[in-house]
Amino acid sequence: MAVKRYDIVSDTHGFLSPELLSELAGADLIVHAGDMCSASDYRTLSAIAPVKMALGNNDWAYDYGPMVKDRTVFLGSGLKWQVTHYRRRLNLQMCDVAVFGHTHTPVLERDEWTGTLVMNPGSPTYPRRSRPSMGRILVEDGQVVDAQIITLG
Repeated sequence: MAVKRYDIVSDTHGFLSPELLSELAGADLIVHAGDMCSASDYRTLSAIAPVKMALGNNDWAYDYGPMVKDRTVFLGSGLKWQVTHYRRRLNLQMCDVAVFGHTHTPVLERDEWTGTLVMNPGSPTYPRRSRPSMGRILVEDGQVVDAQIITLG
């Protein structure tokens, strides 16, 4: 089984920089943890790779279609993924990989109780307490083989 590349973004707030778009090229799937704030950006990302997204507090469901909800759960590369905008909405007992946004601050850790990989990719547009960033998770044979925060700019 080949390595699958999941690129993780959040809080783009209506702006996809050329550097971000260049970094996303070649992704097998893009995971967006909300506050995209632009239906046209959703179409742009969908042209690069399939998109799994959760609604942020600045998103409207009618911009993205019925598959985009407050919590998105999906199976990918043998792992159960969960995506929400707010960390407090994550249920770490029901997934292998948990992605959230909202704080614009990167987080990458393993939950000590469940072993779940937890990531907030930060924000490529309006970072707080950090540089512009995104995340990347590589999966092979149902195992995370690499997870990182990528600094942009």
